[in-house]
Amino acid sequence: MNSFSYDPAWAETLTTPFMLNAALAGLCIAVAAGVVGYFTIARHSTFAAHAIAHIGLPGATGAVLLGLPVAVGLGGFALGGALVIAALGKRASEREIATGTVLAFATGLGLFFARMSSSASQQLQSILFGSILTITDDQIIGFAVFDAILLAVITVIYRPLLFSSLDEQVAQAKGVPIGIMNALFMAILAGVITIAVPAVGTLLIFALVVTPAATATIVTTTPLRAILVSTALCLVSIWGGLVIAAMFPAPPSFVIVTLSTLFWGIAKGIESLRHHSAA
Repeated sequence: MNSFSYDPAWAETLTTPFMLNAALAGLCIAVAAGVVGYFTIARHSTFAAHAIAHIGLPGATGAVLLGLPVAVGLGGFALGGALVIAALGKRASEREIATGTVLAFATGLGLFFARMSSSASQQLQSILFGSILTITDDQIIGFAVFDAILLAVITVIYRPLLFSSLDEQVAQAKGVPIGIMNALFMAILAGVITIAVPAVGTLLIFALVVTPAATATIVTTTPLRAILVSTALCLVSIWGGLVIAAMFPAPPSFVIVTLSTLFWGIAKGIESLRHHSAA
């Protein structure tokens, strides 16, 4: 059967336990990615977000090699990479070369670990491209706990984090601890990437953490609205991807990324038309 043929039983598929788990996981991921995505854009840390996901790759494959949970290895390496990037400085110009070098080495190390173990090699595809349909109940509980902690932390540091993101020099003059804010944000970003990887993998993580937030900044004018819109777009991309993948059997991660990119493309097109009309 053609892998993209219409499945008339798609509605029943959506009610299966694995689809319900995927939908709950998508909700948790959307909340985390939507909140942190805006600050990733504001702090010009989009390349760092991409790099952290790949830096987590050797941790994930290494964990499989040692018989440990993938999330433990992925999260540990992602956090370590995030803190190293934070130490390199907030400005992209200060860290791009070093980050790119670490990224290349980490990717090669991940592939090396994968070649050392047949089980790690088998897991590599799901690590790279995600496997949201295999999310377990325990993972969902972990995602929900992470979201609760994330929202609590963001509530406490929202003002200084936003201030340091939008105008670092003025924030520093006002006494905001820039270094601490930078390290804390990067650690939070590593956590968000760790829980989002099961949905779309390390290669496509950009589409959940960055693309919805980039779209939101085009169509909104305030940080809070951008966060809410980013969360909504991320959720629609994930849930819409699950529905379409059920209707026309296809890898959910591909459909999720396609929807996220489509929303961004539409927003950019409308923005371009408005600028053209104003000119």
